[in-house]
Amino acid sequence: MCRSNPQCRLGGITLVEVLVALTIVATAALAAQHAADALVRTAQREPLQWLAQLCAHNAQVALRLAPTYPPPGQTTTTCTQGGHALAVTVDIDTTPNPSFRRVQVRVREPDSGYALATLTTVLGRH
Repeated sequence: MCRSNPQCRLGGITLVEVLVALTIVATAALAAQHAADALVRTAQREPLQWLAQLCAHNAQVALRLAPTYPPPGQTTTTCTQGGHALAVTVDIDTTPNPSFRRVQVRVREPDSGYALATLTTVLGRH
């Protein structure tokens, strides 16, 4: 009989080996789902970030084209692009050279503290 003879045992995999393999496959599938979810979130956020970049650039260009040198301080306005109302915060700081101002523009959704776009530049007096 085969039960009493160890050389006669049939080769195969054990239940423990099957469970280990199943755990590895499940972990890989979960990691793939997390990666796919991250790609979907990024793809959904990309158009809004592009619109935020437009608002930030527009705010910087408006400061460059302004007839007066901007005073230091912070202002918040609303920029509407593509049907989205975005909050634009402009921080103007002094620099060691009085002929320059540091300008930082942050654009975010009004109900979120998360910045969709941040642009920083130096603005000259002339």
